Amino acid sequence: MSDRVYIVEVGPRDGLQNEKTPISVADRIAFVEALIGAGLHTVEVGAFVSPKAIPQMVGSAEVLRGVSHHVNCELPVLVPNEKGYEASQAAGAKLIAVFAAASESFSRANINCSIAESIDRFKPVLARAKADGVRVRGYISTVLGCPYEGEIKPQAVVDVAKVLWELGCYEISLGDTIGVGTPLKARHLLRAVAGHVPMPKLAMHFHDTYGQALANLYAGMEEGCRVIDSAAGGLGGCPYAPGATGNVATEDVVYMLEGMGIATGVDMPKLVTATNVVSGLIGRPPVSRVAAALNAKMRAGK
Repeated sequence: MSDRVYIVEVGPRDGLQNEKTPISVADRIAFVEALIGAGLHTVEVGAFVSPKAIPQMVGSAEVLRGVSHHVNCELPVLVPNEKGYEASQAAGAKLIAVFAAASESFSRANINCSIAESIDRFKPVLARAKADGVRVRGYISTVLGCPYEGEIKPQAVVDVAKVLWELGCYEISLGDTIGVGTPLKARHLLRAVAGHVPMPKLAMHFHDTYGQALANLYAGMEEGCRVIDSAAGGLGGCPYAPGATGNVATEDVVYMLEGMGIATGVDMPKLVTATNVVSGLIGRPPVSRVAAALNAKMRAGK
């Protein structure tokens, strides 16, 4: 197994946008700074979306500008349409992400349009990004299950991934939005998609609702996938999936990788400190098992 894995920290965007308590721009900037200071070099910092739809992401332009001095870091932002793209460019975004679903029902519930309509919305975004030299990452949600349709067949994911790849996304992140996947299903999914998009261009974005995220990540790594999306403290959830918990916790991923002899470059104490601060702001303890264990040791003075 390769000794290099890339972590994409999604807490400041995908994590916080699903938390009920809004976090101020200043605190979000401080959170991103703390994550970068802990050694994470790709941090998703915000989303240029409707403030009515996702009020937690209000001020994303200010957040991006506030951390843009980190020229050696990648600071992606989510962009749903041309209006969002224009706003992202006014804020200086060099890396954006677009979002589609593998489930028609989820697409309609989440963004009020079909999968095909969602792709039509960001086709001009991808065209403009290509002309402007802006890199685009593609997200696909509900790749292993949908709260409305149940199990999602790998072919449905393949169909969307092929379109995103052909439109010019440099990487496709496969999201188990409601956290129902298991290792065998994760393997089958990655094999199917890798038949059309190169494995090095795929990322795993697994939620931990049923406690399977780390096992699924390990199975995906055995298949050759080397990019992992995670959120500090296990931030996040899914408003359209009752009971769905947040993203797999960055602390738990780092602990697993380091235990496997895979260097991450992440300073665990600094990462846990960042997690503790943001957890205090949202008013609940970290979901991360590792953060909880290290905090308990610290309280015990060990």
